[in-house]
Amino acid sequence: MKKTVADIMTTNPIVVKPNTPLQEAISILAENKFSGLPVVDDAGKLVGVISESDLMWQESGIESPPYIMFLDSIIYLKNPARYNQEIHKALGQTVGEVMSDRPITVEAEQSVPDAARIMHDKKVRRLPVVDEEAKIIGIVTQGDVIKMMATS
Repeated sequence: MKKTVADIMTTNPIVVKPNTPLQEAISILAENKFSGLPVVDDAGKLVGVISESDLMWQESGIESPPYIMFLDSIIYLKNPARYNQEIHKALGQTVGEVMSDRPITVEAEQSVPDAARIMHDKKVRRLPVVDEEAKIIGIVTQGDVIKMMATS
């Protein structure tokens, strides 16, 4: 019998809200040795995920889009709108300004192999576990899958 996500997930995960100061979220990540945190609204509904890769913009900064000057006009060689998101992440002061707002999720009834496949295909290290109302009920990580494999 295949194990489900509910069998290996961590229940009641630590979460942050979009208005949480970024420095507070960074401290939570560092103190708990987490690679990411679910972001929920006041009702507990999942609205995003903040991860180490989201935070890299804070340290690395951004480069301006390539452009050329022609007759006192700036002509961008790449779409400058793409850089708006990078600028927002690099300058963000709250979780909501930096988080990824399209989290990949699983449900508790899904099989562990399904969750592992999603993590592999989407190149994510953790998956928030949500109920039918998109409220967070747990989180499953690559480490949880590895621990299950070790005990099988």
